[in-house]
Amino acid sequence: MMNMRERYGPWALVAGASEGTGAAFARRLAAEGFDLILIARREAPLRDLADELRRNHGVACVTGSIDLSQADAADRMIALAGERDVGLLILNAGADPNGASFLDGALADWETLIARNVMTTMRACHRFAGPMRARGRGGIMLVGSGACYGGLPGISAYAGSKAFDLVFGEGLWAELKPFGVDVLNLILGRTDTPAHRELMERMGRPFPTDCASADDVAALGLARLPHGPICNWGLADDEGGYAGASAATRRARILQIAAAMAGQEA
Repeated sequence: MMNMRERYGPWALVAGASEGTGAAFARRLAAEGFDLILIARREAPLRDLADELRRNHGVACVTGSIDLSQADAADRMIALAGERDVGLLILNAGADPNGASFLDGALADWETLIARNVMTTMRACHRFAGPMRARGRGGIMLVGSGACYGGLPGISAYAGSKAFDLVFGEGLWAELKPFGVDVLNLILGRTDTPAHRELMERMGRPFPTDCASADDVAALGLARLPHGPICNWGLADDEGGYAGASAATRRARILQIAAAMAGQEA
């Protein structure tokens, strides 16, 4: 049995790493001995986190201030990675900072959200998954939201973007599984992050008392990465709950369809 660094290392790239769940992923990976490429818009928190991880764990850290809503974001991520052997890609950025219904928000804000959550996600997966497939190991984690399971008032564009990520991630899991590359949609409920607290404060709403901790979320995601394509926070693998169908049911359906398609091609 390979340990986590042997299976997914030596380098991990975490997008959205400056705070919350992204920083929690980075801390856990550094404790496992991963060298890290940390990406977010704000440079100062990234530098502070990188200094902390170097000091506490002796790992190498590279940071990049990249706006993931820009069309060149994935290209800049690849350029920052350079020749480093990235075996784990965690795409964690993607909250909804708008706090408005669709028509009450500016169209440009929704376009920014879609560019970050959909286009950059797809482009980054295309660029980083190729080398993983070629070497026969690696991992990709798409950090999503329970909003992916249905349209909701006030977050219609956000929910739609997360629905794309869910279905895209499922298909990518089926395509890469035969090559030893794991893909996981980590579907979160309400999580205690600075971005969530800021949004609730701006909207004048009390912060929920039943939120998951960022560290617990990161621990679950890394534990379930080999068992994709879905892990729903708060639900067992065979429990439907808010997702409607369980992760196990969706996994079995994908495998069944993939087997049927393979039979037709043969």
